[in-house]
Amino acid sequence: MADKLYISETPEDVKTAKGLHLITQNTPNGQAVQILLEELAETYGTEWTTTLIDISTNEQKKEWFLRLNPNGRIPVLIDNHQSPPFTVHETSAELLYLLKFADKEDKFGFKDDLERSEALQWVFFWHGSGAPYQGQVNHFTRAAPEKIEYAINRFRNETLRVYGVLEIRLSGKFTGEPREYLAGAGRGKFSVADIKAWPWIKGWERSGFTRQEVEQFPHLLQWVDRIAQRSAVRKGIGAKYVKS
Repeated sequence: MADKLYISETPEDVKTAKGLHLITQNTPNGQAVQILLEELAETYGTEWTTTLIDISTNEQKKEWFLRLNPNGRIPVLIDNHQSPPFTVHETSAELLYLLKFADKEDKFGFKDDLERSEALQWVFFWHGSGAPYQGQVNHFTRAAPEKIEYAINRFRNETLRVYGVLEIRLSGKFTGEPREYLAGAGRGKFSVADIKAWPWIKGWERSGFTRQEVEQFPHLLQWVDRIAQRSAVRKGIGAKYVKS
C-alpha cells in the first residue's frame, strides 16, 4: 500500500517524513489538531513534522492529496510509525487517533467511560452542528458570489443557537453547577471536547457576529478567554502554521 500512497507530485517533505506528519493550514479545523499536537509536545515531548498548504489554490484537490484524503480537505495526519504509513482524515478522527496513540495518560481524554462518553458527545456535537453552521456563515457572508439573505440568516441563527447550547452546558443552567470545560466531572477538564470547538468559536467576530449578539453567552466567552491563555493553544494557532 505504501507504494500507492505517494506519487511524483507528492511534496518531498511528505514522502520522506518520519513519525507523525501533519498536512494543514491555519484554519479552525487545522488549528484543532495543531493545538492538540502542541499540548502533547508540552506534556510528553511528542514530535511531528508539518507541511503547510494553501487551500485557496486548490492544492488539496490534486491527486497527491486525494490519495491521502479522498475528501480533499485539511488537515491530514500521517502516522509513519505504522507500516505501511497510516493516514487519518477528518479533524475529530485525528483528535481521537492522537488520544489513542499519543496521550497514554489521558491528559486530554478520560479514563472513566462515562466521562469519555461526555467528551465524545461534545466532539460530535461540534463536528455535526457547530462547525458546519459557522462554516456556512463564513461562506455566505464572505465568499459567496451573491448575498443570499435566507442562507445568511439561517446559518447565523443556527450558529447562535449552538452557542446557546454550549452556554447552557457551561453555565450549569439546569444543574446549578457552572463548568470551566465541556466534559469531565465537576467543573470539567480541558480536553479534546474543548479543543474541537474552540478554534471556531474564538473567531466569532471574524464570522460577523456582534458583541451584542455574543454577550448573551457570558460563560462561553469566559471559556474562550480561559482556553486562549494556554501556551500550547497560542502555539497551535501561531506563526509557525502560517505559510510564508
